[in-house]
Amino acid sequence: MFVTFRILRTARALGLLWVMAMSIGNSDALGNGPHQPAIAFSQSLAVGSATLQIDFSDGPLDLPRSEIVQRIQTAAQAVATYYGRFPAPRTRILVIPVAGQHGVLQGTTWGNRSGFSAFLRLRIGQSTTREELASDWVITHELVHTALPSLPDDQHWLEEGIASYVEPIARVQAGQLSATRIWADMMQGMPNGEPEPHDRGLDVTHTWGRTYWGGAMFCLMADVEIRKQTGNRRGLQDALRAIVAAGGSIDKEWPLPHVLDIGDQATGTHVLEQMYARWSVTPVPVDLPQLWTQLGVRSTTHGVTFDASAPLAAIRDAITTHLPPKSL
Repeated sequence: MFVTFRILRTARALGLLWVMAMSIGNSDALGNGPHQPAIAFSQSLAVGSATLQIDFSDGPLDLPRSEIVQRIQTAAQAVATYYGRFPAPRTRILVIPVAGQHGVLQGTTWGNRSGFSAFLRLRIGQSTTREELASDWVITHELVHTALPSLPDDQHWLEEGIASYVEPIARVQAGQLSATRIWADMMQGMPNGEPEPHDRGLDVTHTWGRTYWGGAMFCLMADVEIRKQTGNRRGLQDALRAIVAAGGSIDKEWPLPHVLDIGDQATGTHVLEQMYARWSVTPVPVDLPQLWTQLGVRSTTHGVTFDASAPLAAIRDAITTHLPPKSL
């Protein structure tokens, strides 16, 4: 599963990174076989009942490896907060230093590799600063990918949409981001997910904007609709937690109707099934300005502010409120 960067960078840069990511082959990706990189350092972390094995391939890093391990642990804790547990029982993370570069450059996630439920490859620049590492979202995005069964290529947008939508919410629930920050990002980024002329639905139109932001917009609208239908007692988080609780991590390959059915049963609705039936084959535009008004999200010269009197203000607040797990 390939990563792009959020709209905090320009849409042009995002498009270029999409092309770059799609061109990266898998021949040396998994850290095994004839091109297996030399492992210079390895450490295991426990996140609840799950184990994360972090391997660093040989290469220069200006930051101590311990700080990168800590950042991975922070990201894993955010994912565990959102899902009520860390989704994959055994996860391997291969960190590949990239000489002369800054930041977390690229991440890819696979399921069921060499005895691990999930395998992540992270390319991290040698010259990455503490500030760049602290502000990174790529690691959390990739770890969210562990929380959904692998889907066919036509539904790749749902994998990326969930990861793009859940990642910042998980970080807010874990106390790592402010709610105003992520709503500002959504206001800026969601227009990239709107259907364009000749769009034929998310299962058919596999552009960067529709795959990432279109998938995230599907998740936002599903979250809002579930909360409307349940009096704000249930949301998309309940659906996604139920999928994980049923064993639906990345090492499984389940048909999408089964995945959606588990989520809908958890919320007592048919929102996911009904929305997928429409959005998958039909270009569904969203009146985003109206949605922000209903949610009480306002963009001002000083940033985003919240309107507590808006019709869906309680839903906006509930989306980013930590939901205690029923069991770990």
